[in-house]
Amino acid sequence: MEKTSKKTNIPGSVAEIAGVLRKNGFKAYFVGGCVRDLLLGRDPKDWDIAANARPEEVMKIFPDSFCENKFGTVGVKAKMENGETEIVEVTTFRKEGKYSDFRRPDEIKFAETIEEDLARRDFTVNALALNIAEGMAEKIIDPFNGQSDIQNKIIRAVGDPRERFGEDALRLMRAVRFACQLNFTIAEETAAAIKEKAGLLEAISKERIRDELQKTIMSPKAAGGIAMLEDLGLLRHILPELREGLGVGQNKHHIYGVWEHNLRALDYAASNGYSFEVRTASLLHDVGKPRSKRGEGPDSTFYAHEIIGGKMTARLLDNLKFSKETVEKITHLVRHHLFYYNVDEVTEAGVRRFLSRVGVEHIDDLFKVREADRIGSGVPKAVPYKLRHLRFMIDKVRHDPLSPKMLKVNGGDVMTIAGLEPGPKIGRILAVLLEEVLDDPAKNDREDLKDRVFALAKLSDEELEKLAQRAKKTKEEFESGIVEEMKKKHYVK
Repeated sequence: MEKTSKKTNIPGSVAEIAGVLRKNGFKAYFVGGCVRDLLLGRDPKDWDIAANARPEEVMKIFPDSFCENKFGTVGVKAKMENGETEIVEVTTFRKEGKYSDFRRPDEIKFAETIEEDLARRDFTVNALALNIAEGMAEKIIDPFNGQSDIQNKIIRAVGDPRERFGEDALRLMRAVRFACQLNFTIAEETAAAIKEKAGLLEAISKERIRDELQKTIMSPKAAGGIAMLEDLGLLRHILPELREGLGVGQNKHHIYGVWEHNLRALDYAASNGYSFEVRTASLLHDVGKPRSKRGEGPDSTFYAHEIIGGKMTARLLDNLKFSKETVEKITHLVRHHLFYYNVDEVTEAGVRRFLSRVGVEHIDDLFKVREADRIGSGVPKAVPYKLRHLRFMIDKVRHDPLSPKMLKVNGGDVMTIAGLEPGPKIGRILAVLLEEVLDDPAKNDREDLKDRVFALAKLSDEELEKLAQRAKKTKEEFESGIVEEMKKKHYVK
């Protein structure tokens, strides 16, 4: 099916690549997601061209191009109006053979026509080709009624959905991701095939699953995407621990159960455009509640759920092969999302200890997770007076010395001053010094600290250990005393 299209806004340098291919006697079409996005009035993120030119012919026409795969795709550089260089992928028309591993075709066969090429694609909204031959009306090649599905906001597999998902099982997740990104629904027959073939995800590498999950979480409808993954039977193969919240009720301080609460927290984070780390921490912040729950009904408790949840978060993100840095940050946010602050009871020293424990670099994201937690609980305000006051207190003390690195003496200084060899005593002395400076930043004076190091070094190991332990206990001031009563009141710990 070929239809005349409305005028599209394709950058001149990108359109020129297709034009050069045609001038050299080849057929060339814009294909896939860029055509879909143009029809939706969106700016395409990538430009893809399908042509009947073989890879070596494309590279001969564009000497500065490169080919680093076996799928017949050549990267051609296009100079954009903003001065940046974008890569336009030019791929030879192809049809794919049998898929034996549910991931990639066993062999690639070049095709003769654009219609054959479009028949191998995943969804009808991506099985579109645009011909913008110079001097001719723009034409859309649409053999699978993709334009109709775009108009009706439907994600539908090309041909038999069971065959499409059997070719590449990652398409199971891609259907959900496209639905989230475009705010579309999945066609009934396509959804039924996803449910039937959900187990094929086990054949897909964790890295590919991770990438699709990240794109879903970064979509505007992220919470709906996670719910859709569950409804279609996919989530058990991606984030099985998150499913433990299904059907788990909370206590009288929560309107929603654990599952819905987590989704609502994610929805708040996504609607505010927060980072992937904050969105994921918002989704997982209460993942430990089902395992920590004691009792039923309005007086049930979830003691230590943030500690349990932190450990669960680290394991599941490690399993999905996220980077160490990403795992550590999200785990840290989950582990420390449950902090309390009483305006009248906590001192500046207490706030400094809090910052020392959670890290100044994490505090802004930690507040965002807290906001998501609150809205996910059904309360009207994301930032009540107590949190605003804590923000004020943090701004007041955040430039005070908060970590051993900010002390005016370091481990080397301690060894020199006290004549000590490397060992645990150095760390104990620094711990005591930090605690004293957290209590009174004025004590972070190099000469005074040197005198204090000299005095501490004279103590026995037993006496120094007692001081270090006392310093460790004092760090919990921020969540002690009156705060413990608040925890009991809210049935958390």
